[in-house]
Amino acid sequence: MKVMIRKDSAGTLSVYVPKKDLEEPVVSMQNPDMWGGTVTLGNGWLLELPAMAADTRLPITVDARRVGGDD
Repeated sequence: MKVMIRKDSAGTLSVYVPKKDLEEPVVSMQNPDMWGGTVTLGNGWLLELPAMAADTRLPITVDARRVGGDD
C-alpha cells in the first residue's frame, strides 16, 4: 500500500494512509534509521518499509506492506 511518511516541526514521525484516510504517529521502529525494517503505528499496525538511504528526505511516499496489528 502507498503511504506518506513525514516529520512534524517537533520531530515526530507520522504515517498517512490515503486509502484509509488514516494518519498515525510512529511509536517504535525496528531500525534506528527506519528504512528496511518495520515500524509500529499508534493504532497498533505494523508496517514493513522498503530499504532506503538513512538520509532520505521527508516527506516521501513509499510502498509499505502491512505485516500485522489491530484491524
